[in-house]
Parts: sequence; C-alpha cells; structure tokens
Amino acid sequence: MNRSSSVTSARRQRILSKVPEITAYFWIIKLLTTAMGEATSDYLVYHINPYVAVVLGGIGFIASLMLQFAVRRYVAWIYWLLVVMVAVFGTMVADAIHVVLGVPYAVSTIAFAVVLTVVLSSWYRVEKTLSIHSIHTRRREMFYWATVLATFALGTATGDMTATTLHLGYLASGVLFTLLFVLPALGYWLFRLNATFSFWLAYVMTRPLGASFADFFGMPRDVGGLGYGKGIVSIVLTICIVLLVGYLTVTRKDVLQDPGTQVLEGLHHKSDVESAL
Repeated sequence: MNRSSSVTSARRQRILSKVPEITAYFWIIKLLTTAMGEATSDYLVYHINPYVAVVLGGIGFIASLMLQFAVRRYVAWIYWLLVVMVAVFGTMVADAIHVVLGVPYAVSTIAFAVVLTVVLSSWYRVEKTLSIHSIHTRRREMFYWATVLATFALGTATGDMTATTLHLGYLASGVLFTLLFVLPALGYWLFRLNATFSFWLAYVMTRPLGASFADFFGMPRDVGGLGYGKGIVSIVLTICIVLLVGYLTVTRKDVLQDPGTQVLEGLHHKSDVESAL
C-alpha cells in the first residue's frame, strides 16, 4: 500500500469514528456537561428520594450507553447524551463513595488515578494506540468509554478534595483547574507535548473545572456560592447544551468530511439514527 492509499484509509477510518473531532465546540460542550451533571445530580438527590435518584440516573446511563453502542458511527445527540448521563450518574456514585462509604477524597483521588492508569495501560497494550482518532471498532470504543468514566471519577474526587479537604472553596478551585486545563494546550502548542497525553490530561481537568463553577453559581452564599440554586443552574446549562448539540447536529462541524463520501455518510447517518431508535 502506498502512502497516498494509507492516508486515504486513515481519513476514511476517522470519518467512521464513533467520537467527534476535537474542536472548540467539543471542549465547550464537555465543560457544560460536567457543570450540568454536578448541578443536576445535587438537585435530584436533595429534592427527591436519593435512592430513587440514583436508580433513575443508573437507568439513564445504561440506556444512553446502549444507544451509543447501537449506532455505527458518531451521532452528535447520542454521543453527548451519554456524556451528560456519565456526568449526572457519575456524580451520584462519586458522592456516594464519600458520603455513604466514608472514603476520604484524598484516598479516592489516588485510587481513581490508579484505575485510570490501568485502563490506559490496558488500552495501549491491546490496541497499540490511545488516539481518539482511532475509535472505529467496538473494542476501542469500549476502552474509550472506560477511560471517560475513569477520568470523570478522578476529576470528581480531585475537585471535591481541593474545594473541601484543602479548603480552597469553589471559586478558587475553579480558577486553579482553569489553569490546569489550559496548561496541556500550551504544552502541546509551544513545546510539542504529546498530543494524546495532552488531550487526556485536559479531559480529566474538565470535570473539576466545570463542577467547581457549577457549585460556585449554585451553592448558597454562606458556603461560598452565589446562591442561584442548583435547579436554575441545571436548567440554564441544559438549554446551552441542547442548543450547541442541535447546532452541531445540523452543521456537522465536529465531523471530519470527505467530499467523495459526504452523500454516503449522510445516508448512513440517517440509517444509524433510525436503527438506534
């Protein structure tokens, strides 16, 4: 196979990917989902029976996961629905580990860091790559979502640790994680830091960054928040997510396009959604 054929093959595999291209839209929506998941989880747990809330969150997570695996390629609303459910249900589980089981945030942070290392090591050992541009097989997709779950758990524990255990508060934690979120990008652009490492490091930081600001806006003033309420914060963030995902669904700006396959891609996209539903 010559170089041209290899490039064409790699491009077509990226078109068949189950995940979006990494654009500014990706990072904006990812941050919104982490913030929305924090606010929504807290609101549900404190306004309905917490056990019922966790069960409903678990059902939503499993249903969205099945929907994501049912389609053959990336579909914006299905992908982001699963990310939202990871944020909501994951927050419930992470909070339960600390509140119900009494595990200190420092301990859970270390434990989840080990879990993430194991998942990434296993992924690389089996697939010889950790690139998110290669998610076009079922096995790689399973590794991808396992990594997403591990990064979310690690980010949740880290954010809670800085805000409460280290007593930084919500705003200071948000500023800290904003800096930590930007650093991998600067490392990649200025010092040629490994792209895959930079991506996953930034991805971990989106969770505590989004959650810190969600808590800052939603928590009462007497505990360091602005007091808008978790319900209001959740509704505003949900509207923003729906609008952005709707825009991407229509414009497909987060999908790698190949002029020679756009028509076929559109037909497959419609077929995938119909089969999933």
